Amino acid sequence: MTTAETLLWLARIWLIVGGVTAAAFLTIGIDRIDEDAQGTYAFRPLLLPGILLLWPLVLWRWYVLETGRDDPDARFKPVRTAHGAMAVTLCIVILGTVLFALSSRQNWPAEFEPVQLSAPDQTPSGEVSE
Repeated sequence: MTTAETLLWLARIWLIVGGVTAAAFLTIGIDRIDEDAQGTYAFRPLLLPGILLLWPLVLWRWYVLETGRDDPDARFKPVRTAHGAMAVTLCIVILGTVLFALSSRQNWPAEFEPVQLSAPDQTPSGEVSE
């Protein structure tokens, strides 16, 4: 089996599992975890592509909401506490990337002579001569 065949096989399996997850979630799960979605059937097909690709996240979130482990107050706390550290890290990474790029700049090859390109010769009728 070649690499391409293996990747296609894995993509097929991923989409099949996503299709089963989407069928279960859109018929059973969405009504149980979101009271605003009860009885609204027109928008559910719009969720299908996202569920097909993100089915592990959908299953995990469905499990968390069904078991009551979701704490809305603590949901964004870890993200907010990490903002300062990520800002400092991003500054260091950008500065390091710029310094590395400037220090590893390549020089023009010394043995290469530049050639100036000129426009093709034109005949009086405006046609390009060969």
